[in-house]
Amino acid sequence: MRVSIIGLGLMGGSLAIQLRKNNLATSIVGVETNREHAKIALEKGLVDDLLTLEDAVKNSDLVILAVSADITLQLLPQLLDLVNHQVVVDVCSIKREICDSVSAHPKRKNLVSTHPMAGTENSGPQAAIENLFENKAVVFIEREKSCPKALRLISKLFENIKMRIIYMNAREHDRHAAYVSHISHVSSMALALTVLEKEKDEKNIFNLASGGFDSTARLAKSSSKMWTSIFINNSDNILIVLEEYISQLSKFKESIEKNDKSKIDLLINNANKIAKILD
Repeated sequence: MRVSIIGLGLMGGSLAIQLRKNNLATSIVGVETNREHAKIALEKGLVDDLLTLEDAVKNSDLVILAVSADITLQLLPQLLDLVNHQVVVDVCSIKREICDSVSAHPKRKNLVSTHPMAGTENSGPQAAIENLFENKAVVFIEREKSCPKALRLISKLFENIKMRIIYMNAREHDRHAAYVSHISHVSSMALALTVLEKEKDEKNIFNLASGGFDSTARLAKSSSKMWTSIFINNSDNILIVLEEYISQLSKFKESIEKNDKSKIDLLINNANKIAKILD
C-alpha cells in the first residue's frame, strides 16, 4: 500500500513508524510545509520522499491527514477534490465542524474520520515515537457515511497497531473529548500560569517540583498552534466543562477558607471514585 501523510508531527510521524513496523506500507511520502519538520522527517526515515499535495495524492492508495484543526478544516475539502480511488483518513481531535464541512462533498464516502485517543505533550517529527497508539482507543466518526472499502482498510490499519475501535457521532465525540481531553489541557496550562506568576524565582519551582506537579503540569508543554485551534473549534463544549470545573474549584476554595474538614474530606473521597473508572 502506498501511503502519503500530510503533516509530519507527533501523530503523523508516529503513524509512519507504526506503518513501517507492521509492514502496512510499501512506500510512505510526506507533505509538510514546515521546512525544518520536513528535513527531520527525512533524516529520521519517517518518509521516503516529500511531494506536493497533488503529487502525493496521485501516487497514493491511502492519504493520512494529520494536521491541526484549523488546517484540517481548510484542507480536507481540497483533499477530497483530488481523490479518485484513494481512501482518506483524518486524525483530528475535533469532529463536528470537520464532518459538517464535507458532509455534502461527492467524495465524502472516501473519508474515514477518526480520532486516535493518544498523544504526548511533545510536538514535531522529533517527538514521533513507536507504540504511541498501542492499547489506546480510536474513535470512528459517522462510519455510515464512509464506503465499506474505506472502513475495512482503516479498521485493519488501526487494529494492526493494536488500537480499540469505538463508534460515535461527531457531536457526541466533541462533547466527550471536552471532558476527558480538552479540559485536562486547560487546567494544566492554568496551573502552569499560576505557578509561574507567583514563583518569579524559577529555580524554586525546579527544586521543589516532584511527581505530582510534573504529571499535572506536563500538558502545559503542548503545542500552542494545535491547542488554540482545538479550544476555538470546540469552544461550546469546553465552556460548559469549564463552568463545572470552576464550580468544583470554588467548592474546594470555600471549604478551605472555612477550615471545613468534613467538606474537604467529602470532596476528596468523591474525587477518589474516579479510580473505579481509570483502573
